[in-house]
Amino acid sequence: MKAKKRAYVSVYNKERIVEFCQYLVEYGYEIIATEGTCKVLREAGIAALSAHELTGYPEPLGGKVRAMHPAVYTGIIANELTPVQFKELGRAKAKVFPIELVVINLYPFQEDMEAGLPFEEAASHIDVGGLALLDAAARNFMHTVAVCDPDDYDRVLCDLAAGAIPEDERKYLMYKAFSYTASYDALVAQYLSYQLKIAFPKTLTITYQKTEDMLYGENPHQRAAVYREPILKEGSIALAKQLAGPDPTYNNVNDANAALELIKEFEEPTVVACKHGVPCSAGTGSNLYEAFERAAQADPLKFRGGILAMNGIVDARIASRIRDMGIEAVVAVGFTREAMGELRFNKAVILVEMPDIRSKMQFSTFDMTKIYGGLLVQTYDTSLLENAVCVSARKPSEEEMAALVFNYKVVKHAHSSAVVVGTQNETCGIGTGQTNRMLAFRFALSLAGEKAKGAVIASDATLLNAETVEECREAGITAVVQTGTPDSKTLKLCEKFSIAVLSTEQRHFKV
Repeated sequence: MKAKKRAYVSVYNKERIVEFCQYLVEYGYEIIATEGTCKVLREAGIAALSAHELTGYPEPLGGKVRAMHPAVYTGIIANELTPVQFKELGRAKAKVFPIELVVINLYPFQEDMEAGLPFEEAASHIDVGGLALLDAAARNFMHTVAVCDPDDYDRVLCDLAAGAIPEDERKYLMYKAFSYTASYDALVAQYLSYQLKIAFPKTLTITYQKTEDMLYGENPHQRAAVYREPILKEGSIALAKQLAGPDPTYNNVNDANAALELIKEFEEPTVVACKHGVPCSAGTGSNLYEAFERAAQADPLKFRGGILAMNGIVDARIASRIRDMGIEAVVAVGFTREAMGELRFNKAVILVEMPDIRSKMQFSTFDMTKIYGGLLVQTYDTSLLENAVCVSARKPSEEEMAALVFNYKVVKHAHSSAVVVGTQNETCGIGTGQTNRMLAFRFALSLAGEKAKGAVIASDATLLNAETVEECREAGITAVVQTGTPDSKTLKLCEKFSIAVLSTEQRHFKV
């Protein structure tokens, strides 16, 4: 019974399968394959046996149930059956074809999801038989080896060339198989929750795909990697293309994501800079260069050590400014050839191309924060100034209203407690990440300095009281936007100092 070794092969991704099976034959394996795979192998000159020739059972319904045969499942677990169990099978006249190697990869359901196929068509493509066979082989890892990834073909062949697949390698392949089938099922569940608009299911099954390993985590002694959501098709830093520069660090990617979330708030040409996961300046203009200069002017350190996001194409004029500013990374719609030529002199700057940088947040993705032993999950904060009303006697001017909206977009993405001082085109001072809003308020004013005169203030929650109104007057602030309506006494002070007040029902805390 052990004289002939068998490998069961059923692969959608046929990359290198011919070469792999040629070696298996050399190592004494008989190849059993499903119809499509068998055809490919036979055309390559490999004497493969089709599954229905082995079992005597055809592949009906277009092959949808090709693996659904007891003889195949029995073959996978036959290597661990006891003599008593074999006798039992013999009395039942059951066919037993022991299988030592199972090579399976599944129909790529993710491609159907990302192609936007109708639900009924996508659902009909969900692989079932391959999942069951891989799980059965993985469970029986000491007797049947499960291979699901073409990248593992070489390591399996090396072990076979050495005479045997060792136990630790079998356990690794067991892990790969269960990880593969689990992620496949999780992907289907994600797709269904998206289709049914189930935001918070009772059991959260999600899967991510690694895009790259990082140099290190937040600190050099920590390890890190970047993963992407398979169902998300655009607008993510995890999907962006790096054009030049060194490998990014964990902090680079985290800062780039913070800048990206803020830049999505704007349609006009905008440049934002982030450091340590929080915005440090932002500027808009009639063109990207003007926005760049305003954002640079707004940052006391002129972008040094920062990550930039730009919702336009970087040209040579911007590139010449970037080159020697100490910027760590730039994420933009694209870079002209002249810009790339200019930036080739500074190989330390990471350049990331992201044509879909303006795309908005999708329902299919959520804001998640890992906690010890658990996970916090919420929808993204996609609102801004819904139901905002002017509660002061003086209404904001057109310029003040533009400034309030601009700076409110920035304060929404600054860590709470957060206060931003700015004009309609640039931030002047950002107070962020404070435990007390007065500290954030005063820090923002101190950064703004003389620029605060004629500027506005945006707060991510309630700010105004008698004390802050007086300080706004001293600094020259002309308008404020905040959560909630100030009390009548505070409003009278605002009216006395001709400070326009815009009130919204929503707050925008961010940790």
